[in-house]
Amino acid sequence: MIVAVGSTNKAKITAVRQALNDLGIGYEIKGVEVDSGVRKQPMTDNEGIEGAINRAKNAKALLKSEIGIGLEGSVQETDYGMMLSGWVAVVDNYGRIGLASHERVMLPEKVAERLRKGEELGPVMDSITGLKDIKQDSGTVGILTKGTLNRDESFRLATIAAFARIISKEYYE
Repeated sequence: MIVAVGSTNKAKITAVRQALNDLGIGYEIKGVEVDSGVRKQPMTDNEGIEGAINRAKNAKALLKSEIGIGLEGSVQETDYGMMLSGWVAVVDNYGRIGLASHERVMLPEKVAERLRKGEELGPVMDSITGLKDIKQDSGTVGILTKGTLNRDESFRLATIAAFARIISKEYYE
């Protein structure tokens, strides 16, 4: 079975590979850059969900695969500050869409201010930390948790949860 991932980001591919191993799903993963149809930095949960679904559908169509998976990081303003999260969409050949998000992490206000001005989280965190391309590695969550929780682990758990609609379809239909 071919599983198309709507990204070539190393952390996202690792997350999907580990999730499929955990689920016992036989696969050949192919990552491909596709358009999310949303801003480079999604600023709401709905925009993150839309981006994840678009990535999953576009990757599936482009690679003519059985499953498409889209992963989209996003932020959401709350009364308590800006929260970071990530959304995963799984699309199958029957048009079913499974959705899940990973944990939420409060962003430092100095980061949130820059995102509100239109910057993207990855480059902002690179400039603040002095590191390069952290979104390919530990991600913002890895930096903020001192490496205790990394981006691939967060997306791994969300990917497993997004498969619920596919692997337990009897409860959804």
